[in-house]
Amino acid sequence: MKREDLTEKLLDIKREKGWTWKYIQDEIGGISPILITAACMGQMKLPKAQAAKAAELFGLSEAEERMLNEAPYRGSIPQMPPTDPLIYRFYELVMVYGTTWKELIQEEFGDGIMSAIDFNMTMEREPNNKGDRVKLAMSGKFLPYKYYGNDEGVPDYGFKEA
Repeated sequence: MKREDLTEKLLDIKREKGWTWKYIQDEIGGISPILITAACMGQMKLPKAQAAKAAELFGLSEAEERMLNEAPYRGSIPQMPPTDPLIYRFYELVMVYGTTWKELIQEEFGDGIMSAIDFNMTMEREPNNKGDRVKLAMSGKFLPYKYYGNDEGVPDYGFKEA
C-alpha cells in the first residue's frame, strides 16, 4: 500500500461513518488538531501513541499503523498554480504579500527564514455580522542564515544587528 492509498482509505472511512475532523482530532488527541488532520491527509507523521489511537479508531492493520508513523513525502498539491479555489487563495496571498512578509520579517529579525518545521498553527472561526471569517495564526521559529568563512568581527549568523 502507498501512503496515498492510506489517505484515501481514511477519507473513505470518515465519509462512511459521517465523522468530522473535530471528532477524529478529539479521538486521537495529544497533538495539534491541525497536525492530526495533516497526518490523515498524508502530509505529516503521527507519533506512535497517536498512530495507535488512529489505527484503533479507523480499524487499520499494523502495517497501516506503522505507515502513519513514517515520515511522509510532503507536498500534495498536484499542480502549480493550484486549481482548487481555496488553496489558490493561499498561493495568491504568497504571490501578493510574499515579498512584504519577507521584508518585514527580515527587518525585525535579520537575514533568515521562518521555520515551517519548528512551527505552530491555529485556525478558528471568527464571528462577524458581515459573514464569518477564517482566522489563521502561524508561529515559526526564526532561523538565521549562517555566515561561513567569515573573518573575525563578522557575525556567525544573520540575526538583526544592533
